[in-house]
Amino acid sequence: MSNAPTHALDHAGRPSSGEGGGGGPVLGPPGRSEGPAGGGPSSLFGDAPRFGLWLFLGTASMLFIGFTSAYILRRASGDWRPLSAPPILWLNTAVLFLSSATLEGARRRLRGWDIPAAQAWLAFTGILGVSFVVGQVLAWRSLAASGVFLSSNPHSSFFYLLTGVHVAHLLGGLVWFMADFVRIRRLAFTPGEDGLRLFATYWHFLAVLWAYLLFLLFVY
Repeated sequence: MSNAPTHALDHAGRPSSGEGGGGGPVLGPPGRSEGPAGGGPSSLFGDAPRFGLWLFLGTASMLFIGFTSAYILRRASGDWRPLSAPPILWLNTAVLFLSSATLEGARRRLRGWDIPAAQAWLAFTGILGVSFVVGQVLAWRSLAASGVFLSSNPHSSFFYLLTGVHVAHLLGGLVWFMADFVRIRRLAFTPGEDGLRLFATYWHFLAVLWAYLLFLLFVY
Protein backbone atom coordinates (compact mmCIF):
# COMPACT_ATOMS: atom_id res chain seq x y z
CA MET A 1 0.00 0.00 0.00
CA SER A 2 1.62 3.30 -1.17
CA ASN A 3 1.85 6.25 1.13
CA ALA A 4 0.20 9.27 -0.54
CA PRO A 5 1.83 12.62 0.25
CA THR A 6 -0.10 14.61 2.75
CA HIS A 7 -0.32 18.39 2.73
CA ALA A 8 -0.32 20.30 6.00
CA LEU A 9 -3.43 22.38 6.48
CA ASP A 10 -3.63 25.60 8.43
CA HIS A 11 -6.40 26.33 10.90
CA ALA A 12 -8.69 27.52 8.06
CA GLY A 13 -8.22 24.32 6.04
CA ARG A 14 -6.01 25.92 3.39
CA PRO A 15 -2.72 24.37 2.17
CA SER A 16 0.19 25.74 4.14
CA SER A 17 3.29 27.15 2.47
CA GLY A 18 5.63 24.94 4.43
CA GLU A 19 8.25 22.71 2.88
CA GLY A 20 6.74 19.79 1.03
CA GLY A 21 3.36 21.47 0.78
CA GLY A 22 1.85 22.15 -2.62
CA GLY A 23 0.18 25.47 -1.73
CA GLY A 24 1.56 28.92 -2.44
CA PRO A 25 2.21 31.58 0.15
CA VAL A 26 -0.74 32.85 2.09
CA LEU A 27 -1.33 36.47 1.07
CA GLY A 28 -2.28 39.28 3.37
CA PRO A 29 -5.42 41.35 3.11
CA PRO A 30 -6.11 42.72 -0.38
CA GLY A 31 -5.15 46.35 -1.01
CA ARG A 32 -2.23 46.39 1.42
CA SER A 33 1.24 46.68 0.02
CA GLU A 34 4.01 45.02 1.97
CA GLY A 35 7.33 46.82 1.92
CA PRO A 36 10.74 45.23 2.16
CA ALA A 37 10.64 45.40 5.94
CA GLY A 38 7.18 43.88 6.31
CA GLY A 39 5.17 47.04 5.66
CA GLY A 40 4.87 50.33 7.43
CA PRO A 41 3.68 53.88 6.95
CA SER A 42 3.91 55.34 3.46
CA SER A 43 7.15 57.09 2.72
CA LEU A 44 7.20 60.81 2.12
CA PHE A 45 7.76 60.30 -1.60
CA GLY A 46 4.83 57.89 -1.80
CA ASP A 47 2.40 60.42 -0.35
CA ALA A 48 1.91 63.10 -3.01
CA PRO A 49 -0.04 65.66 -0.91
CA ARG A 50 2.39 65.35 1.99
CA PHE A 51 5.39 65.61 -0.31
CA GLY A 52 3.90 68.66 -2.02
CA LEU A 53 3.30 70.35 1.33
CA TRP A 54 6.85 69.76 2.53
CA LEU A 55 8.19 70.97 -0.80
CA PHE A 56 6.19 74.18 -0.39
CA LEU A 57 7.33 74.62 3.22
CA GLY A 58 10.91 74.13 2.12
CA THR A 59 10.47 76.82 -0.53
CA ALA A 60 8.89 79.20 2.00
CA SER A 61 11.74 78.53 4.42
CA MET A 62 14.31 79.37 1.76
CA LEU A 63 12.44 82.62 1.05
CA PHE A 64 12.64 83.69 4.68
CA ILE A 65 16.26 82.57 4.93
CA GLY A 66 16.97 84.94 2.05
CA PHE A 67 15.14 87.73 3.87
CA THR A 68 17.16 86.96 6.98
CA SER A 69 20.46 87.26 5.14
CA ALA A 70 19.41 90.59 3.64
CA TYR A 71 18.22 91.80 7.05
CA ILE A 72 21.50 90.97 8.79
CA LEU A 73 23.54 92.69 6.09
CA ARG A 74 21.29 95.76 5.99
CA ARG A 75 21.23 96.38 9.72
CA ALA A 76 24.96 97.11 9.63
CA SER A 77 24.28 100.29 7.62
CA GLY A 78 24.58 103.71 9.18
CA ASP A 79 20.95 104.71 8.54
CA TRP A 80 19.55 101.84 10.61
CA ARG A 81 17.18 103.02 13.37
CA PRO A 82 15.81 100.34 15.72
CA LEU A 83 12.06 99.99 15.76
CA SER A 84 10.08 99.39 18.96
CA ALA A 85 7.61 96.52 18.77
CA PRO A 86 3.94 97.55 18.99
CA PRO A 87 2.57 95.96 22.21
CA ILE A 88 -0.24 94.23 20.31
CA LEU A 89 2.34 91.96 18.66
CA TRP A 90 2.80 90.02 21.90
CA LEU A 91 -0.95 89.51 22.23
CA ASN A 92 -1.01 88.44 18.60
CA THR A 93 1.67 85.86 19.33
CA ALA A 94 -0.41 84.35 22.14
CA VAL A 95 -3.47 84.25 19.86
CA LEU A 96 -1.59 82.41 17.11
CA PHE A 97 -0.12 79.80 19.45
CA LEU A 98 -3.51 79.32 21.09
CA SER A 99 -4.94 78.62 17.64
CA SER A 100 -2.37 75.83 17.22
CA ALA A 101 -3.58 74.32 20.50
CA THR A 102 -7.25 74.44 19.44
CA LEU A 103 -6.31 72.86 16.12
CA GLU A 104 -4.73 69.93 17.96
CA GLY A 105 -7.96 69.63 19.94
CA ALA A 106 -9.89 69.44 16.67
CA ARG A 107 -7.54 66.73 15.35
CA ARG A 108 -8.02 64.54 18.43
CA ARG A 109 -11.78 64.84 18.31
CA LEU A 110 -11.92 64.14 14.58
CA ARG A 111 -9.87 60.97 15.05
CA GLY A 112 -12.34 59.97 17.77
CA TRP A 113 -15.20 60.75 15.34
CA ASP A 114 -16.71 63.33 17.66
CA ILE A 115 -17.85 65.51 14.76
CA PRO A 116 -19.64 68.31 16.69
CA ALA A 117 -16.64 68.79 18.98
CA ALA A 118 -14.21 68.66 16.04
CA GLN A 119 -16.23 71.35 14.28
CA ALA A 120 -16.27 73.54 17.40
CA TRP A 121 -12.52 73.26 18.04
CA LEU A 122 -11.72 73.90 14.38
CA ALA A 123 -14.05 76.92 14.39
CA PHE A 124 -12.08 78.31 17.36
CA THR A 125 -8.92 77.89 15.29
CA GLY A 126 -10.40 79.88 12.44
CA ILE A 127 -11.67 82.64 14.72
CA LEU A 128 -8.24 82.95 16.34
CA GLY A 129 -6.58 82.98 12.92
CA VAL A 130 -8.80 85.84 11.76
CA SER A 131 -8.13 87.63 15.06
CA PHE A 132 -4.39 87.36 14.39
CA VAL A 133 -4.79 89.00 10.97
CA VAL A 134 -6.91 91.78 12.49
CA GLY A 135 -4.30 92.27 15.22
CA GLN A 136 -1.55 92.54 12.64
CA VAL A 137 -3.50 95.20 10.73
CA LEU A 138 -3.90 97.10 14.01
CA ALA A 139 -0.13 96.86 14.57
CA TRP A 140 0.52 98.35 11.14
CA ARG A 141 -2.00 101.13 11.79
CA SER A 142 -0.40 101.85 15.15
CA LEU A 143 3.00 102.32 13.52
CA ALA A 144 1.52 104.47 10.76
CA ALA A 145 -0.17 106.66 13.37
CA SER A 146 3.26 107.15 14.95
CA GLY A 147 4.71 108.22 11.61
CA VAL A 148 6.50 104.93 10.91
CA PHE A 149 5.89 103.71 7.37
CA LEU A 150 7.37 101.19 4.98
CA SER A 151 9.96 103.66 3.69
CA SER A 152 10.71 105.39 7.00
CA ASN A 153 13.93 103.46 7.66
CA PRO A 154 15.42 100.03 6.87
CA HIS A 155 14.11 98.41 10.07
CA SER A 156 10.53 99.51 9.45
CA SER A 157 10.83 98.36 5.82
CA PHE A 158 11.82 94.87 6.91
CA PHE A 159 9.08 94.83 9.56
CA TYR A 160 6.33 95.60 7.06
CA LEU A 161 7.82 93.23 4.47
CA LEU A 162 8.36 90.21 6.72
CA THR A 163 5.09 90.50 8.64
CA GLY A 164 3.21 91.19 5.40
CA VAL A 165 4.55 88.06 3.70
CA HIS A 166 3.73 86.05 6.83
CA VAL A 167 0.14 87.35 6.87
CA ALA A 168 -0.18 86.44 3.18
CA HIS A 169 0.79 82.84 4.02
CA LEU A 170 -1.64 82.85 6.94
CA LEU A 171 -4.49 84.03 4.71
CA GLY A 172 -3.75 81.02 2.53
CA GLY A 173 -4.01 78.90 5.68
CA LEU A 174 -7.45 80.38 6.41
CA VAL A 175 -8.62 79.33 2.95
CA TRP A 176 -7.39 75.81 3.74
CA PHE A 177 -9.19 76.03 7.09
CA MET A 178 -12.48 76.80 5.33
CA ALA A 179 -12.03 73.84 2.98
CA ASP A 180 -11.40 71.41 5.86
CA PHE A 181 -14.25 72.87 7.92
CA VAL A 182 -16.67 72.22 5.04
CA ARG A 183 -15.30 68.68 4.65
CA ILE A 184 -15.98 67.95 8.31
CA ARG A 185 -19.54 69.26 8.00
CA ARG A 186 -20.07 67.00 4.98
CA LEU A 187 -18.56 63.99 6.81
CA ALA A 188 -15.99 63.67 4.05
CA PHE A 189 -13.43 62.04 6.35
CA THR A 190 -13.17 58.39 7.37
CA PRO A 191 -13.70 57.49 11.04
CA GLY A 192 -10.28 57.31 12.71
CA GLU A 193 -8.59 59.28 9.93
CA ASP A 194 -6.24 62.13 10.87
CA GLY A 195 -7.86 64.34 8.27
CA LEU A 196 -6.38 67.58 9.61
CA ARG A 197 -2.77 66.39 9.65
CA LEU A 198 -1.55 68.31 6.62
CA PHE A 199 -3.38 71.50 7.56
CA ALA A 200 -1.99 71.25 11.10
CA THR A 201 1.55 70.88 9.74
CA TYR A 202 1.14 74.07 7.72
CA TRP A 203 -0.51 76.01 10.55
CA HIS A 204 2.10 75.02 13.14
CA PHE A 205 4.82 76.02 10.67
CA LEU A 206 3.30 79.51 10.51
CA ALA A 207 3.25 79.76 14.32
CA VAL A 208 6.92 78.79 14.60
CA LEU A 209 7.80 81.13 11.72
CA TRP A 210 6.05 84.02 13.49
CA ALA A 211 8.03 83.44 16.68
CA TYR A 212 11.22 83.38 14.60
CA LEU A 213 10.33 86.68 12.91
CA LEU A 214 9.69 88.40 16.23
CA PHE A 215 13.04 87.15 17.52
CA LEU A 216 14.82 88.37 14.39
CA LEU A 217 13.14 91.79 14.33
CA PHE A 218 13.12 92.72 18.02
CA VAL A 219 15.43 90.43 20.02
CA TYR A 220 18.38 89.47 17.79
